[in-house]
Amino acid sequence: MNFLKELTWRGMIHDSMPGTEELLDKETVKAYVGIDPTADSLHIGHLVGIMMLKHLQLSGHQPIVLLGGATGMVGDPSGKSKERNLLDENALRHNQACLKAQIANFLVFSETIPNTALLVNNYDWMKDFSFLDFVRDIGKHITVNYMMAKDSVKKRLAKDSGDGMSFTEFSYQLLQGYDFLHLYQAYDCKLQMGGSDQWGNITTGTEMIRRIAGGEAFALTCPLITKADGGKFGKTETGNIWLDPEKTTPYKFYQFWMNVSDEDAEKYIKIFTILSQTEINALIEQHKNEPHLRVLQKRLAEEITIMVHSKEALEMSIKASNILFGKSTSEDLSQIDEKTFLSVFEGVPVHTVNKSLIKEGRDVLTLLCEDTNIFNSKGELRRLIKGNGLSINKEKMTNHEMQISYTFVINEKFILIQKGKKNYFIIRLTD
Repeated sequence: MNFLKELTWRGMIHDSMPGTEELLDKETVKAYVGIDPTADSLHIGHLVGIMMLKHLQLSGHQPIVLLGGATGMVGDPSGKSKERNLLDENALRHNQACLKAQIANFLVFSETIPNTALLVNNYDWMKDFSFLDFVRDIGKHITVNYMMAKDSVKKRLAKDSGDGMSFTEFSYQLLQGYDFLHLYQAYDCKLQMGGSDQWGNITTGTEMIRRIAGGEAFALTCPLITKADGGKFGKTETGNIWLDPEKTTPYKFYQFWMNVSDEDAEKYIKIFTILSQTEINALIEQHKNEPHLRVLQKRLAEEITIMVHSKEALEMSIKASNILFGKSTSEDLSQIDEKTFLSVFEGVPVHTVNKSLIKEGRDVLTLLCEDTNIFNSKGELRRLIKGNGLSINKEKMTNHEMQISYTFVINEKFILIQKGKKNYFIIRLTD
């Protein structure tokens, strides 16, 4: 696989320094992407850089993930206006372990292959670097004029609200540049990759390598991912889409990709999967002929859910989706876990009753009209049952004398009530 050609057709290249292609053609290249470890989970905004590294490794080159334990404490002025919070070392190490476990779903960390992925943390080489040593050995090589000319600095100053730009923020490009220099000297790393907003910081690193080490290094950036409607990629009403299933359930993760627009699906399936060009083009053609089938969204959601979570998580997400949007049974309900169940029915009214009420069985009219007030009157409920309008756990109720017992309970605490096609209610059992 030709790395640059692969990324080009996938729409993943914004800019590259002259000589980058020649470097990749003549040798096995070590290249890195930096990630801020200020949280214990990646979100999908990180995936573009991770996918760049994945394609790099599939092309035979060696990926390096640099966790910005030191720079993450400072804050990058690129497009941002606030500095970040200081992390203590324990929190930093915890985050590092969590992120590596997630990245291992994409990259191969194994000494049995020559281009094994590496994970490093710039805190390890910055923590003992004194300020005096840094300004003497590094700062003197980069002029203020050079730093001021960077777009990230100019844009930050141009939109300044009056608080000014702190020295801490201003020095960020020196810190990131030094990372590149360190990786060049310690690992022979010659390429840094990142989002297009990082171009200035990356090229500061290549300049340091040239001036301090007398070497040559290169830069490659990808476009910032946007949505077709202009909205921010990866953001929802509830915030980020995380890779950690405790923060974003696999069901919600799957639904995010299922709900992207046709235009975005065509773009995202190239960026966030490793499907071949032939297969993707075939899917795009099929989608154009049968857009109602949403084949692009389905395949995109399937591929990335398996990659981030597992095939089992995908199957559960599909079953959960079918509960709301397709045909499903009480058996399907019983096979999804509690978190997925609650994720599917987020916002649905919940009525709490004591388990003892159904210990001996409770008639459906009393349970739904008196114990929970889901229905205003027994007469209304009888008419609904007669018209096949009531379902319990996705099963139609045809008998208004039906007794509700423990056999109806899902995950040992829930009963799902459905009125008509779209109105859901949950009965939660308590001790």
